Parts: sequence; structure tokens; C-alpha cells
Amino acid sequence: MRPVIGITCYVEPARFTVWEMDAALLPYMYVEQVAAAGGQPVILPPAGDPAGLVGRLDGLIVAGGGDIDPARYDQAPHDRVSYVRKFRDEAEFGVMAAALEARVPFLGICRGLQVLNVALGGSLHQHLPDVTGHEGHSPAPGTFGHLPVTAEPGTRLAKVLGEAPLPVPHYHHQAVDRLGAGLTVSARAEDGTVEAVELDAHPFALAVQWHPEAGRDPALFHALTAAATP
Repeated sequence: MRPVIGITCYVEPARFTVWEMDAALLPYMYVEQVAAAGGQPVILPPAGDPAGLVGRLDGLIVAGGGDIDPARYDQAPHDRVSYVRKFRDEAEFGVMAAALEARVPFLGICRGLQVLNVALGGSLHQHLPDVTGHEGHSPAPGTFGHLPVTAEPGTRLAKVLGEAPLPVPHYHHQAVDRLGAGLTVSARAEDGTVEAVELDAHPFALAVQWHPEAGRDPALFHALTAAATP
């Protein structure tokens, strides 16, 4: 039996075949990566009570997406904050909290890292170019940047990816500012941006700021699937 991996998703206007309407959607790269790693992907829309499904999941991915409402970390919004979906915030903070409490293996991707950090009391740089002075982490709409990240020696992430600098696909204009309680920084970019964290007290809770689903190295998905295998 393949371990069941829940993946959170977007709700956005979409066009498909002859239709144009709101849709629960997810880039298919996530689905392909989980399936190729031996998992059974199940998409979790932000409706009903996704937190109540945690007992049926073997693993959870909180996927990329728009910005978290800055009110969740007690800040007014920067003028570049965009695509805030409060219903998605509510659903994902709930399902992630349930997964962490149940010690379900967890992988956060881009927004997923930010959800984890904010849920544990951390905050975000709301527009990263204000801090780094460049836009390499999100160079243009719909275009990935490819900046190297380096895992911190001895971390769980380093055991999965190694300790050498690794070029990875980036598409984020926000990043960790104040680190959430219980988290360890497990990778940084050359400009100092936090690019991965892990939860020390959890058997497998990793989160990366880049987009491994769009990269060539499936190691993170294999690691999640292995941790989620009953």
C-alpha cells in the first residue's frame, strides 16, 4: 500500500476546456513527485474540515501559494503583499497544527514553510527585496530564480540533500524574519535568507522556501514518503 500524502491546494479562478470558474487546483508537479516517490497523492482543498482528515493521512505537504495575512504575526500589510486568502490560511493553519500534534510526517513548500513558522510564533519579511536588495528569489512573474542554497551541517535536511551548495528553483518574495519556537534553520541562501527549517521535537517536519516539485532532485519527496510509510 502506498502511504497517503495529503497536499493542500489553491482556490483560484481558472480556465479549462470550455469553462472559466473558481477551481480547487494544484500544479501537477506536486502530484507527479509524490507518486514517483511511492506515495498516493490526495489533494486537500481549504473547505470543510481538512484538519479532521489528519488521522487518515500518512503524510502532509502544505504547498506553495499566496501570502499569509500579516495580521497573523501582528503586522500591517506591506504594499506588495498579494493573493491573501484568509479561508486558506484558516484551513492550512488548522490542518498543519493537527498534523504536528499527531506527529504525522510533514513537508512545507514555500508558503508551507511560512505557515509553519508563523504558526509557531514567528514572523516574515513581507517583501524580501527590501532586505536583500535584489529580486533573485522571484525574478519575474511566472519565472523561477535559480539560486544556490546550502544545508546546515548535521541537520536532518543535510542528511537528505547533502552539505554542498545546491541550485534550486525559487519563487518567493517573502521569507522568515523572527524564527518560530522549536525551529532550527537548516539551510540558507548566499544572501543569508532562511531557505529551510526543521522542527526539532518532531520525527519528520521539514520545510523549504524553494520549490522542489519544480526541481530535478526528488530526494525530499522520497524522504517524506519513507517517513510516512506505515
